[in-house]
Amino acid sequence: MSSQPSEQAADSLSQPAQSLTNAGLFERGLIRIPGGVNSPVRAFRSVGGTPYFVARGQGAYVWDVEGNKFIDYVQSYGASILGHANAGVIAAIQRAAPLGTTFGAPTPGEILLAEELCSRVPAMEQVRLVSSGTEATMSAVRLARGATGRSKILKFEGNYHGHSDALLAAAGSGVAEGALDTGSTPDSAGVPAAAVADTILRPYNVVPVLDETVAVVIVEAISANMGLVLPKPEFLQGLRAECDRVGALLLFDEVITGFRVAVGGATEWSGVNPDIWCFGKIIGGGLPVGAFGSSAAVMSELAPLGPVYQAGTLSGNPLATAAGLAVLQQLDADAYLQLSDTAEQLAMGLRSAFASAGTQVVIPKVGPLVGLFFGETQPTDFASASASVALGRYPAFFQAMLSRGIAFAPGPYEVIFPSLAHSEDDLRITIEAAHEAAQEAAQEAAQEEG
Repeated sequence: MSSQPSEQAADSLSQPAQSLTNAGLFERGLIRIPGGVNSPVRAFRSVGGTPYFVARGQGAYVWDVEGNKFIDYVQSYGASILGHANAGVIAAIQRAAPLGTTFGAPTPGEILLAEELCSRVPAMEQVRLVSSGTEATMSAVRLARGATGRSKILKFEGNYHGHSDALLAAAGSGVAEGALDTGSTPDSAGVPAAAVADTILRPYNVVPVLDETVAVVIVEAISANMGLVLPKPEFLQGLRAECDRVGALLLFDEVITGFRVAVGGATEWSGVNPDIWCFGKIIGGGLPVGAFGSSAAVMSELAPLGPVYQAGTLSGNPLATAAGLAVLQQLDADAYLQLSDTAEQLAMGLRSAFASAGTQVVIPKVGPLVGLFFGETQPTDFASASASVALGRYPAFFQAMLSRGIAFAPGPYEVIFPSLAHSEDDLRITIEAAHEAAQEAAQEAAQEEG
């Protein structure tokens, strides 16, 4: 009897690692998956070359299918703040999985995670769990429109809030890396102009003047999708005041910064309370999850209490809630001090490496987040961040680091994510590699210019 197709597929991917190659898997992926990947930046088009296919991860490291080991600063774009395969997280999943993976009914874990999130952000009284950051921001915008009775939303150029239609305008992250058009038109084919007709675009770090048609201002409190761009001291407070003036709601997209920059996320870091929060990544321990929250009054607009409909079959998934709780239980004040110190050592080492190579860079750092911009000045908005990227220096540095066993994100608009698992030895190896890579990239740039 011949094997069924699914069995053949499983057998072929369970071969010994030495029989699989990155190039071979990518070729197979191109046949059945558009672009060979399930999220565009993974295709390596911004940096060139063939993507590596991860076979396993542990702590600060990942290994590809060819057995190559990398010190990983992608960490699932910040989701794995404890490092890969954290023992506490794995144990929590193993306890939860035999009891069932999804029920379409409430579970105790949903309540426990909601309580934990609200305890960290006291002004947030209630949350609704969803399955992704995109779903969180999409639902939160709908809630804001329903709660205010207004239609317009305002977002900032270079901020990425997921791939829902109304927010795909002048977006950062992979959208920017794909060199898609930005402005008043959608950033994606398939999104009609009408979908963004009520989306107002403004430059980051400039407080806009609002009117009474605006339902919500959505912002990355610390922008981490056009590289790491810090808010000016008066920016977030100015947004708070302007929203209050016209009765609009202020929404912090904390899918990246939530519970990464501080125990209470960007709200604690900035001292500014928005009206609505959106979270993802960390709160699922590496499993698909998202959440949005607000005051009890605003959240009462959601069904089944109010007229704003939102639902999800897998919302509050028991595996994700178990994993998320296991992560948050390990993120105390001492953990954030360690994360910040690790990030500071890395930032200082990168600055030294580029200085030795005679390359002008800016290495911003906020808590455990580290950025990298080529050029003389720290970008303050999407235009200045894009000018840095346009210098074209990142791909050579990325490849030089990857060849030395250091994995940064394969795109110049992303940030660097140290984790609690990165050791002093990992940092030493990384900085030594950075000195060599910066020299190599500088020489390549000089040859191209010459």
